[in-house]
Amino acid sequence: MIGDAEVYVALLDEAVEAWRPVRAERIGDNTYRILIQPYDRSIESWEFEPGDVVLCETVDVAGGRILAARSKVAGT
Repeated sequence: MIGDAEVYVALLDEAVEAWRPVRAERIGDNTYRILIQPYDRSIESWEFEPGDVVLCETVDVAGGRILAARSKVAGT
């Protein structure tokens, strides 16, 4: 483990672009594993779920810059 971080996961089925901050474990340069945490699928739908390994990049949003999960790492 390289370290813990906060990454943002896109919320699906929202009328506007929306992001959920989630706890993640940095496992490589731009690679993170979303940690197990409370997630109620009946309330909101995340693009990536706890346990997924994702590639992240910094993106500009209305509130500034965030580290956003952009794609799932194949084979995880």
